[in-house]
Amino acid sequence: MVASWLSFALLWGTFYAGPSHGEVETRECLYYNVNWESEKTNQSGVERCEAEKDKRLHCYASWLKNSTTGIIKLVKKGCWLDDFNCYDRQECVATEENPQVFFCCCEGNFCNERFTHLPVVTRPAVVRTPLLNILVYTLLPIIVLSMALLLAFWMYRHRKPPYGHVDINEDPGPSPPSPLAGLKPLQLLEIKARGRFGCVWKAQLMNEYVAVKIFPIQDKQSWQNERDIFTTPGMKHENLLRYIAAEKRGTSLETELWLITEFHEKGSLTDYLKGNAVSWNELCHIAETMACGLSYLHEDVPRYKGEGPKPAIAHRDFKSKNVMVKADLTAVIGDFGLAVLFEPGKPPGDTHGQVGTRRYMAPEVLEGAITFQRDAFLRIDMYAMGLVLWELVSRCKAADGPVDEYMLPFEEEIGQHPSLEDLQDCVVHKKMRPAFKDCWAKHAGLEQMCETIEECWDHDAEARLSAGCVEERISQIRRLTSGTTSDCLVSIVTSVTNVDVPPKESSI
Repeated sequence: MVASWLSFALLWGTFYAGPSHGEVETRECLYYNVNWESEKTNQSGVERCEAEKDKRLHCYASWLKNSTTGIIKLVKKGCWLDDFNCYDRQECVATEENPQVFFCCCEGNFCNERFTHLPVVTRPAVVRTPLLNILVYTLLPIIVLSMALLLAFWMYRHRKPPYGHVDINEDPGPSPPSPLAGLKPLQLLEIKARGRFGCVWKAQLMNEYVAVKIFPIQDKQSWQNERDIFTTPGMKHENLLRYIAAEKRGTSLETELWLITEFHEKGSLTDYLKGNAVSWNELCHIAETMACGLSYLHEDVPRYKGEGPKPAIAHRDFKSKNVMVKADLTAVIGDFGLAVLFEPGKPPGDTHGQVGTRRYMAPEVLEGAITFQRDAFLRIDMYAMGLVLWELVSRCKAADGPVDEYMLPFEEEIGQHPSLEDLQDCVVHKKMRPAFKDCWAKHAGLEQMCETIEECWDHDAEARLSAGCVEERISQIRRLTSGTTSDCLVSIVTSVTNVDVPPKESSI
């Protein structure tokens, strides 16, 4: 009796030993990287897999196959994040029929040692059926299809199209060539922001984190315009967001338009200022690099090293939300969905007057009195830059006084959700601007920064500074205040004031 009970207990323990639900634990995977020299990694070896608690780990492999010779070229092997497509797969098998890059994943230590391609093919079984069943199976789909077509026709005649004047059948055009356009796998990780034209995801493209901006089909024009701006010759600059690729995903009503760019963990300048006060040096660095990026965007750049020439570009939606912050607090400008090119001898594209974010609209935009010329649009950007510089100064801890919580421009005056009429009354009729605190005037650098801000948001558009002039001003103020603490900056007010800074007249 005792022997029988022990045998039963051993069988019970064996049955329930190991991971539950067929899960095979993955601790190590074979590693390989064809780009090991450029990415400065090992070429091959063993990779130990690590992940958060309750996350499953997998191994993966990706490779290319020459359709003519059948020669296989291994691209990468290694550990893969928690992916339900890899669950309970003990062999690394690619199932897509004819992909550009073959990819497979599996569970279990070193399960990616061998990999193969086995497309899923569904073959109908041959079954002998009576004649009546054949007629039913033949006629029933035809009847159902006919009814569906009649219903669709009726709905088409009695309902308005869901996307207004957008032609969803029109192809947005081929994506421009990109060295990373066909690479897989790209894995969406988490939503980082939502905006007027869609949402922005943090994603992983091979070993690199990227930002994926996803537009719905009705915002095709914005996606196409931003893609065209990014691929304009000469748009590679350290203070402009780096473009990677543009893709069209899905079909018909489920079509999504993807724009892939570099990813910055600190997020936008708005996000950063909400959680952080900045020192004087940090303020100068962010402001100077931001002005540098906008100055380059506004410039006509001649042909250089086989690329260009770059025409002048007006952003038309400049705000702190569209300025990204790198790890070293260098500013990069992004979101060119409303931007417009000014090529010599050609009319500009879509130049509707009241576009952009209402809070950052210049007085001439709010009252609909702009001239549709290059310089007028560049001056509108400069008004918005004045507001962004004010946001930076409002969160600077260099002044002798408390640093307030982050607030948007005009939030104190007219609240978080002002109407167009509120802004017209405040900005156009009363000529109000965000307030300066008294303690800012006691800091030599902040005092000069406030003067620069006032010349950016001047009510007279032609009197506003250019972006290049703002960049020079900030660089000059920074040099004059370098190495000086906030306690003794007051002593150099006179020397800063007497410097020949660029004149107020705009160089636009």
